[in-house]
Amino acid sequence: MRGFSKAIITGNLTRDPELRTTTNGTNVCSFSVAVNRTYKGADGENKEDVSYIDCVAWGKLGEVISNYAKKGSSVLVSGRLSQRSFEGKDGVKRSRTEVVAEDFNFIGSNPASRGSSASEAGADEASVDIPTDIPEGEVDLSEIPF
Repeated sequence: MRGFSKAIITGNLTRDPELRTTTNGTNVCSFSVAVNRTYKGADGENKEDVSYIDCVAWGKLGEVISNYAKKGSSVLVSGRLSQRSFEGKDGVKRSRTEVVAEDFNFIGSNPASRGSSASEAGADEASVDIPTDIPEGEVDLSEIPF
């Protein structure tokens, strides 16, 4: 049986993305996303927790992220989980689990980037006008354009 791995996270970049080029000429961009959550503790009080998720994007997606994303950008990242092991400079063996980005979207209050997807960079965006003056009563489903 083949396994399946999918991660979808939303949060804020903790630092500016770092773009590097591998020895064979492939671009790779590393960045980290802070994911906040609020929960009720055993004492009934609201508590906050932050997770810092390491992410990596390869090729054109990595280039786009490094060009447009900045520290503090609100983003949605989807991709697969990957775990790798390596030896640190101090000779100690380490491991890292990270999200390998397959899609990246800017979210939040910046109107220029709202809803834009880095994985579709350069593609024309289609827009649909959504009426704000919907009359009361029944809606004719045949009039919906999708």
